[in-house]
Amino acid sequence: MIHYISSDHLSLERINQIIDTNYRIELSEDAIERITRCREYLDKKMKKEKRPIYGVTTGFGSLCDISVSIEELSQLQYNLVVSHACGTGDEVDELIVRLILLLKIQSLSYGYSGVQLCTVQRLVDMFNEGVYPIIYQLGSLGASGDLAPLAHMSLPLLGLGEVRFKGVKYAAEEINKKFGWQPITLKSKEGLALLNGTQFMSAYAVYASVIGRRLARAADVIAAISIDAYDGRIEPFSKEVHQLRPHKGQIKAASRVRETLAGSEIMAQPKAHVQDPYSFRCVPQVHGASKDTIWHVETVVEVEINSVTDNPNVFVDEDMVISAGNFHGQPLALAMDFMAIGVSELASISGQRTYQLISGKRGLPKFLVANPGLNSGFMIPQYTAASIVSQNKQLCTPASVDSIESSQGQEDHVSMGANAATKLKRVMHNTERVLAIELFNAAQALEFRRPLKSSPIIETIFEKYRKVVPFIENDTVMYPHIESSIQFLRENL
Repeated sequence: MIHYISSDHLSLERINQIIDTNYRIELSEDAIERITRCREYLDKKMKKEKRPIYGVTTGFGSLCDISVSIEELSQLQYNLVVSHACGTGDEVDELIVRLILLLKIQSLSYGYSGVQLCTVQRLVDMFNEGVYPIIYQLGSLGASGDLAPLAHMSLPLLGLGEVRFKGVKYAAEEINKKFGWQPITLKSKEGLALLNGTQFMSAYAVYASVIGRRLARAADVIAAISIDAYDGRIEPFSKEVHQLRPHKGQIKAASRVRETLAGSEIMAQPKAHVQDPYSFRCVPQVHGASKDTIWHVETVVEVEINSVTDNPNVFVDEDMVISAGNFHGQPLALAMDFMAIGVSELASISGQRTYQLISGKRGLPKFLVANPGLNSGFMIPQYTAASIVSQNKQLCTPASVDSIESSQGQEDHVSMGANAATKLKRVMHNTERVLAIELFNAAQALEFRRPLKSSPIIETIFEKYRKVVPFIENDTVMYPHIESSIQFLRENL
């Protein structure tokens, strides 16, 4: 299956399809024409333009006033790539690197960047052959584009750096020889076009958007199981209530909980209590606000991935080369900080439901075991969830409120979007763990409501869950069951 890189709108759903089903990609005829036309224009302009053009005939950053001779322009671009490859820390996951390549190809294909066709085609070849540059998580300020990460992405084009191929790390030079790829000689502006851009941040944002939607849906279903296991009330999820405050996410969360609980024998029993704690009763309001946050961020991300984010921008028809600031990551930085907060709240309220389930209320035994005292039961999984929720709160301190001066004051306001990106990914996986621990507890609690049954939807989930996570009768090693619960959530909810 082939996806053609074009000017057609690239949606998150389409990206997910490309990545999940291992599409190959090709440049459309229109993309080839745009890339070629822009490069030819820039070559012609270079011969007649007397004024300095930033990044084309000048140095970079605070060196923008230093002109470079035509004979040295290729060396200038080479030097830019190698000098900016200063990443450090943990390696970026291959999935994220794959997204970075795809998004960089898409951005360069619009024909405003002045790159050679062979440069973009090499990135396409790397994507298709599964040759993933080694990129490090630390090093980008998220302002002049993701300079350090994208420099590492670009090193293999020059026959430098390292890559992973079929899970094994190789010198890029060795893999290039394997595929018969010659090092590319960069022309004017190309290094800048490769390094300027928000593709590191954007890749994380795309990843988080896809995972966020899945977690928001899973949170509704798991909350419904907990509500029934806790002998909660259905009235707070009534359609009439949410029409009075019609936030889209709130309506969706309430509807999903109602649908999940439909037909439950436990829910149909008379209730001795008038109302439930907020972590059960306010699921629509809290989950709904998180959904609205995720949906808002998706709109920002879709604009970004369909944009040109390098600098300067080359306008062929207008005969202009303009140095501006489309590389600045502020839109993404703010959005990713917002998403981290929204997703973290799914974990926060989940952790509270877990706490309520083990508290010995509503006819449930303390710590969800028949013989508490002799057995600690589910005491410590709740500790684990609480620990993760606390870490999420620390990770949700916004990166985007920070800035730091760089490049001798030329780059005096930065977004810190790369830091927002990497910590957002941690929040995503932390939240998944907390929800899986709630599911572990909720399934255990549901056993104590027997012989009453929950809804058909929940009983189907429960039956599948019990094939991988058992009922805990007496104390046992718990961490494998938590891990199995995480895997179940990932594959089934």
